[in-house]
Amino acid sequence: MAALTIETDVVATVTLNRPEVRNAFNDEVIAELTQAFAALGQNAQVRTIVLAADGPAFCAGADLNWMRRMADYTHAENLLDAAQLAEMLRVIYTCPKPTVARIQGDVYAGGMGLVAACDMAVSVDTANYCLSEVKLGLYPATISPYVIRAMGARAAHRYFLTAERFDAVEGLRIGFVHAVVGAEQLDAKVDEITRALVNASPNAVKQCKTLLHDVAGQDINAKLIAHTVEGIASIRASAEGKEGVQSFLQKRKPHWLAQS
Repeated sequence: MAALTIETDVVATVTLNRPEVRNAFNDEVIAELTQAFAALGQNAQVRTIVLAADGPAFCAGADLNWMRRMADYTHAENLLDAAQLAEMLRVIYTCPKPTVARIQGDVYAGGMGLVAACDMAVSVDTANYCLSEVKLGLYPATISPYVIRAMGARAAHRYFLTAERFDAVEGLRIGFVHAVVGAEQLDAKVDEITRALVNASPNAVKQCKTLLHDVAGQDINAKLIAHTVEGIASIRASAEGKEGVQSFLQKRKPHWLAQS
């Protein structure tokens, strides 16, 4: 059985398909996720990507059999293995298409990195979250850039160091997830978000993701201001920028909606 199922459409869906191991990932899953998001990110048909999972858990982190193999790895083998995980997270995080995590169950350890690498996250109200690494004598190094950005440094200090489990409401409070709903409302909330993404200018969404990566956490100085000035001037002059403004003034749909 494939580690993933992939549905390609205007809203593409990548589904973790290993419910028997709580969708824990191994080297096969890492390779397939990397390839899937790289390909969908370059697919002109695709406007947004949903990361979902089958079964009771969203992702339980690393697969136990994979962890057993890693226990005997040399330092060099561990470096290569960690680099592949880091590349998967980078590809998801920098994907030019907006990404939405559809969280139907628990998220542990490395699974937290998958959620954090997505632009948005919608959680069922029964899901629990945990950065459990320190209990195993490890720490969440590879996922840390994404998780800290997602929940903030202050919350990360608590949950990285204590490995406490927290619920979806707490995930919402600290900003790790954007919406918490009952199971029967999960798909409707994801659909609401993806509809909003599909209604936006494809080029503007792509450029906006780059802007977010460039600006977040940076000092507001002359260099950053000049970068934003250049950015708005360029997008105003772009084909979709001109079309969007003209369609608004003319009270008509822009072409990216008229064609959909």
